[in-house]
Amino acid sequence: MPDSSSYVIGVDFGTLSGRAVVVRAQDGEELAGAEHLYSHAVMSAELAASGAALPPNWALQDPDDYIDVLRNAVPAAVEAAGVDPAAVVGIGTDFTACTVLPVAADGTPLCRLEAWRSHPHAWVKLWRHHAAQSHADRITDLAAARGEPWLARYGGRISSEWEFAKALQILEEDPEVYAAMDRLVEAADWIIWQLCGVELRNACTAGYKGIYQDGGYPDADYLAALNPAFAGFAADKLSPELAQLGARAGGLTAQAAQWTGLREGIAVAVGNVDAHVTAPAAGVTEAGRMVAIMGTSTCHVMVG
Repeated sequence: MPDSSSYVIGVDFGTLSGRAVVVRAQDGEELAGAEHLYSHAVMSAELAASGAALPPNWALQDPDDYIDVLRNAVPAAVEAAGVDPAAVVGIGTDFTACTVLPVAADGTPLCRLEAWRSHPHAWVKLWRHHAAQSHADRITDLAAARGEPWLARYGGRISSEWEFAKALQILEEDPEVYAAMDRLVEAADWIIWQLCGVELRNACTAGYKGIYQDGGYPDADYLAALNPAFAGFAADKLSPELAQLGARAGGLTAQAAQWTGLREGIAVAVGNVDAHVTAPAAGVTEAGRMVAIMGTSTCHVMVG
C-alpha cells in the first residue's frame, strides 16, 4: 500500500483541451488539476499548415498540441497541488476515440515531416471526423453480405468514426500517405509511446474501435474485397502487441520527464478511452455491476 506521500497523475486528452489531475495514491483523493487548451483546436474548415480548405465533415488535430498538454497542464497541476514532483509515482492517460494518426516507424507523426505537412490525410483524424461515412457503409455492407461474425458485436454497423473506415479513406483518397505510414496509431497509444518509448495497442480501443475480436482483426480476404491494396492493413499498419488495461506500459523517458517535470522511470499506464475510464470509478470492477456512461456522441453501457 503506497503511503500518503505518494501521488499519481491522470491526464484526460479531450476534444479542445487536455486536463491533468493530481491524486493521492493511498485513498484516491483529488488534490488539484490544470487545463491546457489546444493551440490548433479542431481543424474543420482549413488545414493550419497551408490554409487549404478542408471538405465537409473533416475534423483534424495537431499532435504537438497533445505534447503541449504534458509540458503545461501536468506541471501546473503538480504545482497547484503543492506536492513534491519526486513523490509522483505514476501517470495514466485517456483519450477521445477513435482518434488516429499516421506515423513513421519511430512514432514520428507524418504531419511533422515537411513532405507531408500539406496533405490533410497526414494529420490526426479526430473522433468526430465523419468524412469516411461512405467507407464505413462499405465496410458494414460487405461484412453483412459475407456474414462476418464480428459485425453483430457492433450492433450491425461500423461507424465512420472508427479506425478501419478512416484507414480506408486514407488509402483511397491519398495512397501516397497510406504507403508512407508505417503505423496508423490510436492517439491513446501514441501518447503512451511518447511518454515511455514503447509501442503498444490498448485492448479497449482495439476491440471497440478497431474491430479486434476473438484474437484477430477482419481477415485479409475480407479486407482485399474492400480494396485489394487494403488486404495487409491489419498485419502491416497496426501495432502488433496488445496491452491490457491497468497494465504498466513502461517507464517515463528522460524526454517525457523533462516535459512533465516528473521523475524519469515512473510507471506509465496503458492508455484507455475517455468514457471508459469512468467505469472503475463507478464501481464496475466485477461481474454483475452495470453503468451507463453518457459520452459525447454515444451512450456506453458497461457490464462488469
